[in-house]
Amino acid sequence: MAGAAGSTVGSAAPLSRETIATWAAGLDDLMAHLAPRFRRLEVRERARRYLAGLLAPVERKNGWQLAEHGGERHPRGVQRLLDAAQWDAEVVRDDLRSYVVEHLGHPHGVLVLDETGFLKKGMKSCGVARQYSGTAGRTENCQVAVFLAYATPHGRAFLDRALYLPRSWTDDPARRAEAGVPDTVVFATKGALAKSLLQRVFTAGVPAAWVVGDTVYGATPELRPWLERERRAYVLAVPHAHRVWRGAKQASARTAVAAVPREGWQRLTAGDGSQGPRLYDWAWVPLDAAAPTGWMHALLARRSLSAPDEVAYYRVFAPVDTPLDDVVRAAGSRWSIEEGFERAKSDVGLDQYEVRTWTAWHRHVTLALLAHAYLEVTRLTAIRGAGKKGALPPI
Repeated sequence: MAGAAGSTVGSAAPLSRETIATWAAGLDDLMAHLAPRFRRLEVRERARRYLAGLLAPVERKNGWQLAEHGGERHPRGVQRLLDAAQWDAEVVRDDLRSYVVEHLGHPHGVLVLDETGFLKKGMKSCGVARQYSGTAGRTENCQVAVFLAYATPHGRAFLDRALYLPRSWTDDPARRAEAGVPDTVVFATKGALAKSLLQRVFTAGVPAAWVVGDTVYGATPELRPWLERERRAYVLAVPHAHRVWRGAKQASARTAVAAVPREGWQRLTAGDGSQGPRLYDWAWVPLDAAAPTGWMHALLARRSLSAPDEVAYYRVFAPVDTPLDDVVRAAGSRWSIEEGFERAKSDVGLDQYEVRTWTAWHRHVTLALLAHAYLEVTRLTAIRGAGKKGALPPI
C-alpha cells in the first residue's frame, strides 16, 4: 500500500502530493464544524495543524515531525494537544460518525468489526502487553484495539474505536493511575468492546443492513444473541468446530457443510479485490434454531477455488427469503476494514503515535480516523467528479 502520495482506489490513478495538498485546504470547512469542541483558539488551531500534518506527506506522523510540519520548533505543543488540552475525544468521535454517515451513509451499509495491533517497545504505553497481534501474525509486545468500520455503496471509513486492556492492566491500580485509565474502565473482552461500539451506532441511528466480523466476534457468546434481540442481521465467522443444531442433533460446522451435495454450491463473487473479482464457491445450510418471526438462522460456507480443502464458516441471522447473493456480499465486505487499516496506517499515521496515556491514545486515534474519513470522502468525491465510474469500491 502506497503512502498518501500514492493512494489509489480500485482502478483510479495514483493521487499526487499536489492534489492531496489541495485537499488539505478543505480542512477549514471541517474544522469549522469541529470548532465548538476546541474552545480555546490555540487548541483549535493546533488541532487543525495536527489534522493537516496527518494528511500531509510527512515521513513519520510522530510528535516531532508533526510539530515541524506545523511550524513549531518543539513537540511540546503537540504533546499538550494529546495529553492535557481541554477537549473531549468522545465528542469528536461522535462528530466523526456524523461526518461519515452524512457523506457515506446508505441503508445497505455494513458495519464491520475487527481488531488491529500496534507494536510497541517497553511496558509503559497504555494497554501494552505480550499478546497476539493479527497485524504481525504472532504474539508480540503490542497494544490491541477493536475498531468498527462502515462499508457502503458510497465508500468506506471508520466509525469508532476501543482500546483493549488486558487484565494485567485492569487489575493493576499503579499502572492504571500512571496511564490515566479512568476508574470506570473495567476489564472487557474484545467481544464486549465490539458490543459497546455497535450499541453506540445503533443508538445514533446509523443506517446499516448487516453486522459482520471474524471468529473473535462470531465465537463471542453474548454478541450473537444480543444482535438477534436487536433484530440486527449478521454474518459472523465461526471456527470449523462450532456446534450447530441439525434436527434433534448437534454437529460441527465442518460436518454440517460436508453433507451439502455438489449442486448445493454456487460460485459467487465476494466483491472486487486488487486482482479482480474474489470468486469462491458458497453454500448455506438452514439451521434448526429458534428465531423471531420473519427471521432465520443459517450456516454459510466459503470454499476456495484453488484449494478446495480451505473452507471458512459463518453464522448468519437474517430476514427470511434473504438471497444468498446478499449474504455473500455482506460476508465479502469484511475485507474492507483490512484495507481501511492499511490506508489509515500508511496514509494518516494511525499507528505512528508516540503516546502512553489512555487520553492521548484516544485523542490521536480519533483524529487519525477523522483524517482518514476526510481523505476517503474527498478522494471519492474527486473520483466521481472525474467520471471514473468503475473506480468506486463495491461492498
